[in-house]
Amino acid sequence: MAEITVVGSINMDIVALTNQYPGHGETIFGHSVKTLCGGKGANQATACARLGKSVNMIGSIGIDSYGKEIEKNFKENQIETSFLKLVEDESTGCAIITVDATAENTMLVVKGANDSLNEHDVQKAFSQIENSKILLVQMEIPEAAVIRAMMEAKRKGMFIILDPAPAEGVTKQALLHADIITPNLQETKQLTGIDVTSIKTAIEAGKYFDQYLGVKNSVIKMADKGALLYENGKSIFIEAMPVKAVDTVGAGDSYAGALACALADGESLESAARFAAIVAALKVSKLGAQSGLPTMDQINEYCAENNLTYYGLQTRQLR
Repeated sequence: MAEITVVGSINMDIVALTNQYPGHGETIFGHSVKTLCGGKGANQATACARLGKSVNMIGSIGIDSYGKEIEKNFKENQIETSFLKLVEDESTGCAIITVDATAENTMLVVKGANDSLNEHDVQKAFSQIENSKILLVQMEIPEAAVIRAMMEAKRKGMFIILDPAPAEGVTKQALLHADIITPNLQETKQLTGIDVTSIKTAIEAGKYFDQYLGVKNSVIKMADKGALLYENGKSIFIEAMPVKAVDTVGAGDSYAGALACALADGESLESAARFAAIVAALKVSKLGAQSGLPTMDQINEYCAENNLTYYGLQTRQLR
C-alpha cells in the first residue's frame, strides 16, 4: 500500500549558480551548473519518500535520456513508477534555473511531456490504486488531469493537498476539490487579490479563501517569515526555522511533502505544518530541489542539536 499518491509534473532541472542575474541582453559569468531531477510533482514525491513514506507517482516523461535518468532516480528513492506515462513525441519537461547569491531563483520551465498527461491516464492509474491516504497535486500539468485526480481521490476517501503553483497555472475551479491549499505569496495574491505583507494580511487572505473560494483550510507560505495556517476560521502563525539559505528551489515542494507525511501519520494540520517548517528549512540549506531534501535521520539530528521536537511544538493562536 502506498500511503501517498502524487500527481504532477516531472522535469530535469538545469541549475546555474551566479552572484547576480543578468539584465536583458546582458552576458555574465556564473560559478557552476548542475543537472538535477526536478518538477513539482517529482519533488513532492521524493520529499515523501525521503521521509520514509511509500509513494505512487503519476506523471508523464519523454522517451529520452532525461526521462531514463528521472525514472532511475525514482526507483533509487523507492517511488512506485508503474503509473508513469512514457511519451514518444514530446521531450521530458525541463526547467532552466538561475540561483543568485541570496539563494533566490528565477525559473524558465518547458513543460514538454507534462502536457501529455490527461484524464484517461489519471483515471486508469487510480483504478489500480487502493488505500492511499493522501493525494498531493499541483498545477504544472493540464487542469483536466488535476481535477480528475482530485475527484478520483475524493471518491476513495483520500485527503487532498493542492499546491496551487505556479501562480499563472492556478484556477479557482481546482480549489473546489481541495481539503487544504498551500499557496506562496504570489499565488495568494493571484487568487485573492490580497498582497500579503504581514500576519494580519495573511489572515485576511485565509478568510478570503474560506468565505469566497470555499477552501476551509490553507497554509499561506510567507517565505523566510514563516507560514500562516488558517483552519476552519482559526489562524495560527508558525515562524520559519533560522537557517542559512543556499537554494530555495523546491522549498515549497518539501513543505507540501512533509505536510502530507505528517497527515498520513494522523497528525493535526497544525502539527503537520510545524513539521513541514522544519523540513523546508533543512531543504533551503542545501542545493537541489531533490538532492537537497532531508531524510528523517537528518531531521532528527537537526532537532536534537536545536532542542526542537516535531509533532508537538508550542502554538501561538491569533485572533
